[in-house]
Amino acid sequence: MLNRRRTLARPLVLAAAATFALAGCGFLGGGSIPAEDIETQINDQLTEMVGQEPEDVTCPEDLPAEEGAEMTCVLSDGGETIDVFVAVTSVEDGEVNFDIEVADEIN
Repeated sequence: MLNRRRTLARPLVLAAAATFALAGCGFLGGGSIPAEDIETQINDQLTEMVGQEPEDVTCPEDLPAEEGAEMTCVLSDGGETIDVFVAVTSVEDGEVNFDIEVADEIN
């Protein structure tokens, strides 16, 4: 019996128009959110949306805790990758709100 894991990247392309607001990310004195925290938030939100956890989500660096800060992370699954864009929408009382948007095509 062949048991194949469904590739996550393709369902995400179908939902690429979706933007997710992520809130409640606190940051410490450095004025940035650790890349690992962003990766966890992306992983959790996309797992909830698609019903399957990605193999890996990697962000290149910590995200500055300032409105308008942006970066591109990469989701990997089933030998495919897809970009995930992250943008800080607001910073209030030590809480950073940011949106994530999945690219509309696989790399």
